[in-house]
Amino acid sequence: MTIELSELDALDLWRRTIVSSVRLDAPDLTARQMSLLLTVYLVPPPHTVRGLADTLKISKPAITRAIDRLSDMELVRRKTDDEDRRSVLVQRTVKGSVFLREYGELIVAAACNIK
Repeated sequence: MTIELSELDALDLWRRTIVSSVRLDAPDLTARQMSLLLTVYLVPPPHTVRGLADTLKISKPAITRAIDRLSDMELVRRKTDDEDRRSVLVQRTVKGSVFLREYGELIVAAACNIK
């Protein structure tokens, strides 16, 4: 399925999705947190702080802060890498999977209402 959107339609789709998210009392994620969460869920694992920083082109401390917040909300979790005990893996959680599935549903609903 292909949807052709103008720039204004794309922005309106984004606006509708965000407004729906706010109304549902869903976690209020920053753009950085959402991009990190989507990367963990949509890009095949394993995910490390270093790897995520390289992928997203942001600093490791910024990744660590985002992971801290997402971990507090139980949307991701940290696990020590069994093969390299110095490395920490960032993993998916059931709560994070449910959150993103529901967010995807918000996007689809908003897209169905485009003029």
